[in-house]
Amino acid sequence: MSQLPLSQRAHQIWSGLCELIGIDGEYQRSGHLKLARSEQDMDALRSYAEASQGFGLDLQLLDREQLRARYPWAGDVAVGASLCADDGHANPRLVSPAFARAARRAGAQVFEQAPVSEVSHDGNAFIVTTASGLTLRAPWLLNCAGAWAGALAAQFNEPVPMYSGHPAMLVTEPLPMFMDVSTGVEGGGIYARQVARGNCVLGGGQGFALGPAHARPGQAAVLDILRNAVELYPPLAGAQAIRTWSGTEGYLPDREPVLGPSLTRPGLLHGFGFAGAGFQIGPAAGEALAEWVCGGASTISLEAFSIGRFRQAASQPTEIEPATNVIPLHRGRSSL
Repeated sequence: MSQLPLSQRAHQIWSGLCELIGIDGEYQRSGHLKLARSEQDMDALRSYAEASQGFGLDLQLLDREQLRARYPWAGDVAVGASLCADDGHANPRLVSPAFARAARRAGAQVFEQAPVSEVSHDGNAFIVTTASGLTLRAPWLLNCAGAWAGALAAQFNEPVPMYSGHPAMLVTEPLPMFMDVSTGVEGGGIYARQVARGNCVLGGGQGFALGPAHARPGQAAVLDILRNAVELYPPLAGAQAIRTWSGTEGYLPDREPVLGPSLTRPGLLHGFGFAGAGFQIGPAAGEALAEWVCGGASTISLEAFSIGRFRQAASQPTEIEPATNVIPLHRGRSSL
């Protein structure tokens, strides 16, 4: 529930995606259907629908008969569902690079293939050295290093219990269109959507690491995805996977991100640990961090995501030192 304000702000930003980054990124507000496989799952969906009232989600609860009438392709294992009709999906392979291009057009410098080898602070500014030979100096440092962000946080005396996971993903051959919403399952396990070309993108389960920077899903994970998918989406029976992939995500025990200012080093901001959910709220999280840099605070409270929640209880609460090195933001940000 704590992420809903960010999620709603991100929803607004996504609606103007084309104006913001120059492409639509295959963004569609097709709706999101979360399936329940038991009455216990339905109880969880009902509880969430009640708790989220007031955030504009307008969740619709569907029983078995309503689900079959509206989505006849849903498998018999599904006993009901929750529908968020205004939700959507996009293609991260298009959206992520487009954000980088938009940042460049706005004046940012983006250095690719430049892994950071050292970070320090000389009392006035952060100094970042890369393995490619760059040395960068700035009054602000944003720790958005994903699954590797914990190491940087620990360097500034803010260790977190981060651990890594490797989500398994696949895409099928093109199939006749049958699914017009993105889907997930209460309690996790699998999620799916069908794109305009007919391919179904599926995810679920875990792969394994090949090294510090690479992972793969593995045959067992792919077979599990396909087996579970056929139970929930019978039209996928016999479908062939034409591509599989994985990656590395960072998780925290409470499955909430760390987002906001450091409690030990002024000028350091954290944004990591989104546990696979960062794509949707990412634009709002980025905006909140930009507001900290440019104004010393964010419009949306980030207190629930403070890195301080992982500190041992102290006799005196730690106060965030007011930012004094803010960078004025031009009014062009209203395009968000």
